Order: sequence, then structure tokens, then C-alpha cells
Amino acid sequence: MIVKKLRDIVGSDWVITDEERMTDYLTDETPIEMRPQPARELVLVKPSDSQQVSAILKLANDERVPVFPRGGGTGLCGGAIPTENGIILALERMKGIRIDRDNLMAIAEAGVTLRELIDRSEEAGLFFPPHPGDESAQVGGLVACNAGGSRAVKYGVMRSYIKGIEAVLPTGEVLSMGGELLKDNTGYDLMHLIIGSEGTLAIVTKATLRLFAPGAASATMVIPYDSRHDAINTVPKILQSSIIPLAIEYMDRGIVELSAENLGLEWPSKAGTAYLMVILEGKSKEEVTSLCRDISQICEKCNGLEAVIGQTKKEQDRVLRIRSNIYLALKRDLVDALDIAVPPASMGKLMDAIDRIAQSFGTTIPMCGHAGDGNLHPTLMKDLLGGCDDRL
Repeated sequence: MIVKKLRDIVGSDWVITDEERMTDYLTDETPIEMRPQPARELVLVKPSDSQQVSAILKLANDERVPVFPRGGGTGLCGGAIPTENGIILALERMKGIRIDRDNLMAIAEAGVTLRELIDRSEEAGLFFPPHPGDESAQVGGLVACNAGGSRAVKYGVMRSYIKGIEAVLPTGEVLSMGGELLKDNTGYDLMHLIIGSEGTLAIVTKATLRLFAPGAASATMVIPYDSRHDAINTVPKILQSSIIPLAIEYMDRGIVELSAENLGLEWPSKAGTAYLMVILEGKSKEEVTSLCRDISQICEKCNGLEAVIGQTKKEQDRVLRIRSNIYLALKRDLVDALDIAVPPASMGKLMDAIDRIAQSFGTTIPMCGHAGDGNLHPTLMKDLLGGCDDRL
């Protein structure tokens, strides 16, 4: 009965009950070893607008049927996996996007991907600061998870750029909050309650996002170290200076070389066993060159080796592609990728603790992460765990 009612709402073509056609919607990017099993009795529904989402949620609420909202399926925690019999609500058809260049805003529906948002912003000569990672992630999911990423050290997370949202409550009411305003002190701040709620309070169907003019010049530095502890202990020194990088990333050598090989690219440095990747931007090439010099001096005092600096777009894009590809390169042999955040000055202690755990099992734990905001990703690999899998 509910399937027929769903077809009445969105049309027969957008209600799918065939399990084979649903396969890609039953999982996300969670490592296989840690991935929950999906339920068996499911229906996949693809609405085209917020009114259809409203009708679906009202129906599900009346019938007491669970709903699992789904964006790009790029999450690593199983949040999009339908673990109970119910409705998978895929928002991929909601692709509307408008760039308001005068007000420096993008108004994007939930199914717009991060890549599409970046491209449309750049076509208008503007810049969307956050870059949470996988560019197939969708706006609805980015808002629902308050996504962060490498640029959080300078620009913050998604919450900082959301000026308005449209969201549908579980009972079907459509709420419109905020808008193309830089200041809005009206009433309770329900919008920021919904941001980061991961679909538990409402389903985000549209977001108004703040854009900026891009920096005139940028550079990407790769600084090698012989010790990953020296590398990670450099980060607080950079943050304590007057320089605010666009990003500070940490990577073990083995991880980044595997990612580069996976892409058929070459990592720009052969020195060291660990790396910091520091991205800088400024109003001129001269300003960025001066910032690179200052960062190099800080790193040298912390036992950093000779930095490699990419200033052309091609050079910078190559380094960023390798960094962004790390998870995909590791995915096949990955048991789990942890996501740990501590105050940046405590990252050295965190790394020491992780190394002690690894040593107690006679193995090593590779790491990468957004070092600039104290966020590290210890990665448990099958080939490194040896015979200790059961104990872990």
C-alpha cells in the first residue's frame, strides 16, 4: 500500500523496489569490516522538490515507517545505510543552483554536489571556502554533517558559510530559515540546531551559502621530516605565528606514496618519512613568497628538511589530488579509519599514545589528517595488523 502512495507522490519511475537496482544505495564509504548490514525490506524513493519530500515524510510518519535520507553516500560512519526496513530517500534529483554574484551567495538544492557548487562558483569568479573532501558529496549531506575538511584551519567548517536553509520536519512541515542576509537575530536559532544533526531532526532540502572573492595568489608547500613527531609538533608553532594558512595537512610517507602510485602521479619530495602540506594564499605573488619563506624558517627550527613549493596551478593540483585520493587508495586494505580531534597543541601526545598502542601489538598505525585543526586519522590496515586482528 505504501509503495502505491509513494508512486502517487513522485511517479512510478522514481520509486524502486528491485534490490538489484538499489544496490548502490545500500551502503556508503564506511570500511567493509566496520559497515553495518542493510535491512532487506526497503523501497528507494527519489523526490524532485521539497514538496515531494514533505509528502513522503508525512506519509512515513502516518504509517510509522523509518526514513533514511541519502546524499552522495560519501560518509565513513554508516549514517546513510538503511539498517531497518523502511524508505531510502535519495535527494540526487534536487539539482537546482543559483549564484547571486551581487550578494556573494549560492542557493543550492540538496542534491547539488560539492564539485558542481565549486564549478558554478568559479564560473562566477567566486570561491566557496570549505572543502570537506570527496567532491561527490552533496549539499544536503554537507549541511547535515556540518562537514569540515582541510581548509577548516583558516575558514572554519560548513556552519560558518550557511546563511539559510530549507528543511522538512518528520511530520512534513517545510521550514525556511535565514536567507541572503549577513545578520539575522530573529527568534530562536533553529537553523544551527539542524546543521550537523545528520538527518535526525529534519531533512535539509536547500541551503543558502556564502561565497567569497578568491585570493590572487597561492602556493602549496610540502615539507619533509625524518620524524613524524617533529612534523606534528611543528603545527602549533605555525599556528602561534601571525600566519594563518589555508590548510595544514599531515601525511605519512607510505600513505602518500601509495596514493600517488594509485593515481599514476609522483609525489614531489623523496626526502623524509613524514610530511606537512601547507597551503598559503595572499593578495600577490610577492606576499605568498614571503609567507613561504616564513613557514620554511619555522619548519627548519623544528627539524624540517628542504621544502618543495608548488606555485603553478598544475603543481598545486597534483599535490591536492594525491592528498584527496588517500582514502580511495587505502580503501581496499583498510579495516577502519578513525577520526580523532584534539587541541592542536596536544597532537604530539595523541601521536605518542597511538604509537604506544601500535607497539603493544607489534605493528604500526599509519596516519594522515587535518593537522591545522587537530584532526588526525589513524588508519588500521589489514597487512599491518598481522596476527593481531582478533585482539583489535
